[in-house]
Amino acid sequence: MDYTLMHKNIPVADMVIDETGFIAKVPKVHDERHLPVRIFGAGIDRKALNDWWLGRSIPASRDGLQSALEVMGLSSPTLLIEKCFGLSLSDQYWIAPKNSELKWENINFFTNDFSKDVGEALFGKEPTEINFASPDNTSDGWLKKKWIISDGKRVLMKGGSGVFQQEPFNEVISTIVMKRLNVAHIEYTLTFDGEKPFSLCENFVTPDTELVPAWRVKESLKKSNSDSHFTHFLRCCDESGIANVQSALNKMLTIDYIIANEDRHYNNFGFLRNAETLEWQGFAPIYDSGTSLWHNSARVGSRIESKPFYTSHDEQLKLVQSLKWFDRAALDGVDAEIISILAQSPDIDEARQNAIAAAVLDRVGRIEQLSQQKPSLDGTLQSNRAKVKPRRTEQPAVLTKKNQHEV
Repeated sequence: MDYTLMHKNIPVADMVIDETGFIAKVPKVHDERHLPVRIFGAGIDRKALNDWWLGRSIPASRDGLQSALEVMGLSSPTLLIEKCFGLSLSDQYWIAPKNSELKWENINFFTNDFSKDVGEALFGKEPTEINFASPDNTSDGWLKKKWIISDGKRVLMKGGSGVFQQEPFNEVISTIVMKRLNVAHIEYTLTFDGEKPFSLCENFVTPDTELVPAWRVKESLKKSNSDSHFTHFLRCCDESGIANVQSALNKMLTIDYIIANEDRHYNNFGFLRNAETLEWQGFAPIYDSGTSLWHNSARVGSRIESKPFYTSHDEQLKLVQSLKWFDRAALDGVDAEIISILAQSPDIDEARQNAIAAAVLDRVGRIEQLSQQKPSLDGTLQSNRAKVKPRRTEQPAVLTKKNQHEV
């Protein structure tokens, strides 16, 4: 079917989508500036555009997806994208059928109501009829989740996994740690459906902004052999015109160490930009921190792997340029607060609650030692170039793959 890719009300490119949901042709580009980040290099790259488009679908790893597809009468989650015109609550892109009179103002999910049916199906329920007008069609991540409207606000409801069902509690604990340390974050609260815990967070993307995952920025330049993954990422941010990234990473990497986050991949943090002017607004508040605190491990306090720059949290801490912002006193009593949150779980016993709280305090102590031992770490970088050696500018590289493990 023939569509026009739209960015709010700006025509971006004409596309032909086949019966499998794949973009078969891109006959015309109307405005290359408004293509998704780094899709346009030396001409439109249809494979890169398909990677972006199909990346909007629910991943095959989503808990309960297959049974939900059966309820909805679909063979693949990629078919869901077209059924809601590609609309999302993360950005302002959508597809308008050729010669249609549709307007973004009339169909977007930020200001218009949406159906609960797809979300109910994803949660194991069987609606008698399916209205596919839902942002759940384009929600990423493997944990069970759905969007709801509460008091006029768009709220994401997300579950847990494994025997401990711990991720929702971890989101709340992470919120508390970041709030105490005055680190920009998304606030998560806890709710229950029966005995099943879920986290709730309000959407932080507005009708005028959009979230650009770090992955897309990271792929904007070809990585030089002389660059580490970290310096390459800083270089890409700098070339894209995104300021003060090092300062934000100082805090994110420190927080991830404290909460033992093992899944901060490049699609699990990112940047905000204005959807119309394309002006970068900076690092997005920290979100999606549930895969932490030894969430599916019986060995609380054991070594875990990290992301995105090194597989070791200790190695990633070496990338932190400033701990001047870290206030150990602000975390006094956080162990008791952690225990009180975990105590609400029917699946986490007292021994595990105490072990997690103690492990967090141990990690806080490590950060305190670093802040005292390295007085040179008191000058937050004011630009991304400060520690990145200049080199010859390369042509932008197109995106050829997508991380499929976002939570």
